[in-house]
Amino acid sequence: MRRHNVGVTALAATIVWMTMWQITVADWWQLGFPTTMPTTLNLTPTAHKEQCMKMEFFVDKQKELCAKYDRILPIIANGAKLAIEECQNQFSYSRWNCTTFPEKNNTFGNVATIKSREAAYLNAISAASVAYSVARACTKGELSEWCSCDNKIRQRKTTKWKWGGCSDDIRYGEKFSREFLDVREDQNTALGLMNLHNNEAGRRAVRSRMQRTCKCHGVSGSCSTQICWRRLPTLRKVSEGLHKRYEGASHVKYVERRRKKLKVISPDFKKPNRTDLVYLEDSPDYCEKNDTLNILGTRGRLCNVTSQGIDGCPLLCCGRGYQTRVKDVEEKCNCHFVWCCNVVCNTCRSRREEHVCN
Repeated sequence: MRRHNVGVTALAATIVWMTMWQITVADWWQLGFPTTMPTTLNLTPTAHKEQCMKMEFFVDKQKELCAKYDRILPIIANGAKLAIEECQNQFSYSRWNCTTFPEKNNTFGNVATIKSREAAYLNAISAASVAYSVARACTKGELSEWCSCDNKIRQRKTTKWKWGGCSDDIRYGEKFSREFLDVREDQNTALGLMNLHNNEAGRRAVRSRMQRTCKCHGVSGSCSTQICWRRLPTLRKVSEGLHKRYEGASHVKYVERRRKKLKVISPDFKKPNRTDLVYLEDSPDYCEKNDTLNILGTRGRLCNVTSQGIDGCPLLCCGRGYQTRVKDVEEKCNCHFVWCCNVVCNTCRSRREEHVCN
C-alpha cells in the first residue's frame, strides 16, 4: 500500500488554497444547486437585473452580462446543474467522483484549485454546458429578444437535400459561454491560459458533434427532396467525448517570453490542439482522505470485484483490499397489467454481495 507524507501534502495544499481564494469564493457552480437558485424566476426585467447584480458568485463583468439579458439567470443555472450532473456521471466509478459540497463556497472543494486534469475537465464541461443550455433556450424562444433559430445556410452543392427548418443556434451559445466564462480568466497567468484553453475545448466538443437531421418531402412519400437542419447532440455524448480528452490530457508548462503561452512539458509529447485538454499540475492523491483539499478518499466505496478497470477493487481501493458483505434486497417483480388501469407486482427478496474498499 502506498504511503504519503500527509503533512507535506497538507502544507502544499494550504499554500495553493491561499493563492486561489479569490477564485473559490466566487464559485458560479453554486447556481447548479436547487437551494441556491430559486426554482421560479418569473421576474420582471427590473427584478431580474437586480437579482443578477446581487449574485455573489459572479465577478463584476458577469453581473453586467447577466443584467443585460432578461431571463438568462435560470438558463445559466441550468448550465451549472448540467455540468455537475455530467461530471458526476463520468467520474462515478473513479477515485475522484466529482464530489460536490453545496454548503461550501467552492462547489467541488479545494481540490478544484489545483491545476490538474480534473480541473481541466471541470472547466471544459462547464463551458460546454453553458453553450448547450443557451443554444437550447434560443431554439425554444426563451431568449427571443436576443436569439432564436439558426437559419443561416451552410449548403454544399447537392441535389439530395437542402438546408431549412430551425437549427439549434450553437454559435450564439458559444458566444455567450465565451463572454460569461472567459471573462473570469487572466490570460497573463498560467492558470488563466489553462482555463481559457479548456473552456474553448469544451465549446468545440459541442459544435463538433452537432447532428444533421432531415425530413423527407415529395409526392406520395417519394422523398424527392430532404429538408435538413442541425440540432444539438445529447450532452451525455459531449461529456463522454471530453472524458476521453481528460484521459489523454496534455501536461503543459507556462512559458513567459514576449508572448505568454503554454507549452508541452516535454518535446517528446504531441502538441495539444484546440480540442485537447491541458493541465499544469499532477493530480493529488485521491486514495486517502484529505480534509484540506476536501478529498473524501475511497474507503467505504463500492467496487466491482470482476472489473480490471478503474472501478475494479484493486484500483479503486488503492491496494488496501476490500470486504465483501451480504445485503438483503427487496424489489418489485412478476409485474402484470390489471384492467383498468393498474400494474400489480409481487415483492421479491434476494441476497446480494457488495464489495467495499478497506
